[in-house]
Amino acid sequence: MKRAGSTGSLARRMMLIAAGWISFLLLAGGLALDHTVTGIVTRNFDEQLGYMLTGMIGSAEISQDGEVFFLRPLGDQRFLEPNSGLYWQIRAKGHEDFPSRSLWDRSLNVPDGHFDAETHVYDSFQFEGEPLRVMERSIILPGSDAKWMFTVAASRKDLDDQIKMIRSILVYSFVALGVGLLLMAGMQTWYGLFPLRHVRRAIQKLRTTGSSRVNDPLPREVEPLVNELNALLAHTERQAEEARTHAGNLAHALKTPLTVVMNAATAQAPDLADTVIREAAVMRRQVDHHLARARAVGRRAVGQSRAEVWPSLEAVMRAVERLYDQTRLDLDGNHDAIVAMEKQDLEEMLGNLIENAAKYGGGSVFVTVDAAKNERFCEIWIEDDGMGIPEAERTRIFDRGARLDTGKPGTGLGLAIVRDVVEIYGGTVELDESEDLGGLLVKLKLPRTGA
Repeated sequence: MKRAGSTGSLARRMMLIAAGWISFLLLAGGLALDHTVTGIVTRNFDEQLGYMLTGMIGSAEISQDGEVFFLRPLGDQRFLEPNSGLYWQIRAKGHEDFPSRSLWDRSLNVPDGHFDAETHVYDSFQFEGEPLRVMERSIILPGSDAKWMFTVAASRKDLDDQIKMIRSILVYSFVALGVGLLLMAGMQTWYGLFPLRHVRRAIQKLRTTGSSRVNDPLPREVEPLVNELNALLAHTERQAEEARTHAGNLAHALKTPLTVVMNAATAQAPDLADTVIREAAVMRRQVDHHLARARAVGRRAVGQSRAEVWPSLEAVMRAVERLYDQTRLDLDGNHDAIVAMEKQDLEEMLGNLIENAAKYGGGSVFVTVDAAKNERFCEIWIEDDGMGIPEAERTRIFDRGARLDTGKPGTGLGLAIVRDVVEIYGGTVELDESEDLGGLLVKLKLPRTGA
């Protein structure tokens, strides 16, 4: 048996979606958190520089010779240690630079010719191997017209070390979080798809133990699938039962004619030829009847069928007119009616009914589509002006081989086939008396598409 193609694993799809979404969220969240935390640490570092710069400005005075000096020393001991990583410098055009002792023989390269009324912060790489965080501000001190540039700088080493440590913690934390989320997604996928494995085992149980239904309790999301499976099993059982019934009926129907032929042949009856011809005709009728039913069942099993009623009626009536050219056939009603059955079965039923009406009627046949308003069924009425059928005989006439008028050719299987095929498609057929024409009225109810 050819194996159905696979579209991939549901578990793999779910894990790929979970992994992609988790990775995206962790990456976006990590970058946002890194930006936020790095900004906070940098602002704290700048605030410390701001305190030092404010202290420098608050302690600065102008001496009698016009140079700047501090009224009190700055509190941080690192300003006194050479190359300590913390520096300050005061500069003005036309005046000597006033640097911290920690600068030793170096100076901060501060651009001349501009005035920063507000604090200005930037990174500098003027010292080789020692990146600096620099803060500067321009001040005009009382007693001096010079624009003094106050500058404080600190090595970025401590700041960069803090940022590196924070990023390391973030990376390890987010990796651990990602692994944990993926494990959770894996367990969720395994647990969430477990009912499908249960369904597979239940189907295997159907095949191995002969059970006819899946009755185990299942999650709500899987119930529609199981219900459809049970409906399919029930449909298959009905088809198998119908096949067994048809086979048994056919065997039973053929048994009697075969017995008659065998007995006549064994006894070497003088009317053997007539007996064989008569019983062969009986067997042929039975075979035709059961073949018609089998074809209808097979076509119905293919899926939702549809047939347009009006074109089929026109085709049937044209064929009947050629056989009974003295009969008047009229058609009226809904041109757009569509029924849920195969076109071939529809035309076979209509052909049997309309041909019977023309054969046994008095010369007029009237067909109406949707003669009665019904949302679920399309009602087709076929009326003739013949003698009709007595009410007591209307049920028996549907039996196989039943005929009221034996003077005309026929097998007696037409109405039986119509009844069986109609029932296969879920419709009904009834016989009544025509009020307009006075003969027989056949009410054929066929299910509409989508009903």
